[in-house]
Amino acid sequence: MILETKYQTYWCVFDLPSKEKKIQELEKESLEPLFWQDSTSAQSKMKSLAELNGQVSMWKGLREQIQANLDLVELAILENDFSFLDEIRLETDLIDRKIQEEEFTLTLSGEHDHRDAILAIHAGAGGVDSQDWAAMLTRMYARWCDRKGFNNEILDMSYGEEAGIKSVVMQVTGEFAYGHLKAEKGVHRLVRISPFDNDHARHTSFVLAEVIPKMEEGSDIEINLDDLRIDVFRAGGHGGQSVQKNSTAIRITHEPSGIVVTCQNERSQRQNREIAMRILASRLAELEREKKEKELSDLKGEHISAEWGNQIRSYVLHPYQMVKDHRTEVETSSTNDVLDGDIDIFIKAYLNYRMKS
Repeated sequence: MILETKYQTYWCVFDLPSKEKKIQELEKESLEPLFWQDSTSAQSKMKSLAELNGQVSMWKGLREQIQANLDLVELAILENDFSFLDEIRLETDLIDRKIQEEEFTLTLSGEHDHRDAILAIHAGAGGVDSQDWAAMLTRMYARWCDRKGFNNEILDMSYGEEAGIKSVVMQVTGEFAYGHLKAEKGVHRLVRISPFDNDHARHTSFVLAEVIPKMEEGSDIEINLDDLRIDVFRAGGHGGQSVQKNSTAIRITHEPSGIVVTCQNERSQRQNREIAMRILASRLAELEREKKEKELSDLKGEHISAEWGNQIRSYVLHPYQMVKDHRTEVETSSTNDVLDGDIDIFIKAYLNYRMKS
């Protein structure tokens, strides 16, 4: 049976025996008396255990379904009764579709792909139109999270003075959140009739999307507190007005790297500091990863520019309707669906493209 052969192939590719061995190791470790002494590390390991259990259970369930279908086919042949073959075909199609979906996870095999993601959106050239575009993209990704069953939490937001947002940082929580969203890293270009132009002229706006894997402070990367400059200030709201009487907003500068992180979304200074440190740890880890990638690229003689002008995707709303990804050439005229979060067509195409390249 073709389906059984495909299953056996992917059982090997996904290396489930090693996953079962890892489950046994984590379960044994979780029973150690001091396991929960480091709660951050323990929570991370328990999350990994849950994900592994889910993967192994899913594949074992598929194996049982395949075997049940094989048994039914043998029974039909023995009794010369083929009245329920349509039911078997339907069940087989469902199993095949599930295996194809899991095949896609092969593109999510990067070191950090399984992690949650930190997504930062920054308005660029285009003034108030760019800030409005940043707000539209923020909604697009929030709707995409809803479609995927992912949770998204705004960690920090800076509003535009007239409309939209200057920047936003959100945390996306879900299985392989970073693995999916890394496809969105880059410049997004919008062409439309500006709602802020009295002459109804066509405007082009740019927004930069940054995507980094969420790292846990203290477990994934060490931060020397002596390297930090921490400033506190009053949180601002729409138009820059102060919305807090007390100084609860936090700005952390990592002096060796020059990385600056601000957070003003929470009402307490402690909460804002914790979130800012979480973002800083993720940015430092990403910086280290980029350094390693550059060293590898230099050895290969390759150079990939990450300059502002290199947009990854264009969203054209006028004079025609089209969204086109410039890396994979995938395009669609269903602009409303895309802006409502239907972006998996672009994510999957890019991840498959990266896997083959």
